[in-house]
Amino acid sequence: MARHLVPFVLTLMLILLAATPTHLPGMVRVGPMLSLIGVYYWAVYRPDLMGYGSAFSLGLFEDILTGAPLGSGALMLLITTSIVVSQYKFFNGKSFAVTWWAFALVGLIAAGTKWLAVSLIYGLSADLQTVAVEYLLTLALYPVLGWLLARAQLYLIKDA
Repeated sequence: MARHLVPFVLTLMLILLAATPTHLPGMVRVGPMLSLIGVYYWAVYRPDLMGYGSAFSLGLFEDILTGAPLGSGALMLLITTSIVVSQYKFFNGKSFAVTWWAFALVGLIAAGTKWLAVSLIYGLSADLQTVAVEYLLTLALYPVLGWLLARAQLYLIKDA
């Protein structure tokens, strides 16, 4: 049973890591969307362990933790999960390069969705430059975190 919780717990840890204050110039406002990386990775490689309920609850937790409009992160992660699960045949057995390229597209859709949700909830246009920097940071970190999550999958949930 504990092995089935690994994707949820590791993604939760990524959310906590992203919410940790860094005290670096400019990093207070802008940071990578680590929850997006976690949910995308597990939805691609272990969709049986990262379902809609997990994605929703992780997004809701992230919204509460970061003070984002309630539901904006949950919507972003639900859309990500939905896209990946609906394209399971495309992702199955593909190389890392193809998966990363697809992450770039899915991440762009997810970032745009969150931007739109935040803009609609607050009634004004959120800063597009901030969203663009968050997206690019997320895209740049995907190879490293994807590799770490792959190691976790190999060692922790190989039989789950």
